Amino acid sequence: MELITPAIGQIFWMTLAFLALLFLLRKFAWKPILKSLKDREALIHDALHAADKAKEEMRQLQFSNEELLRQAKDERDAILNDARKVRDSIIEESKEKAKEEAARIITSAKESIENEKMAAMTDLKNQLAEMSLEIATKILEHELADAKRQEAFVKQQLAKINFN
Repeated sequence: MELITPAIGQIFWMTLAFLALLFLLRKFAWKPILKSLKDREALIHDALHAADKAKEEMRQLQFSNEELLRQAKDERDAILNDARKVRDSIIEESKEKAKEEAARIITSAKESIENEKMAAMTDLKNQLAEMSLEIATKILEHELADAKRQEAFVKQQLAKINFN
């Protein structure tokens, strides 16, 4: 039963040992433990502060990334619009040039046709005149083969001509 009811001497020495231990712990261990706890608390506080700062920087980076993406999209849209305008103007210009070229070709073809037509008509007139002369020559040769007929024809022509 000694363990349940300790003796006074044992209580005294246990209390003295406890106080000595408490004094030694307070003198040598308590301050370093508290200092390391304060250092750890400061380190945790600094880490949390750094994490908050990093989080804020990430938000700002995300915002700036979104802004850059928006600007890039706007620039892309502007470039595409400019490209469409250039494409449309090139197409329109090509159409105009094609129309002008077609009109020039048509005009040239009409002039060529007109020239060919005039040449054909001139050639036809020349051939008609040659044939008429040939026919007239043959008729006159036939009609004027006789000397009496020649004389009668000359008199008839002289009678038609009025002398002034």
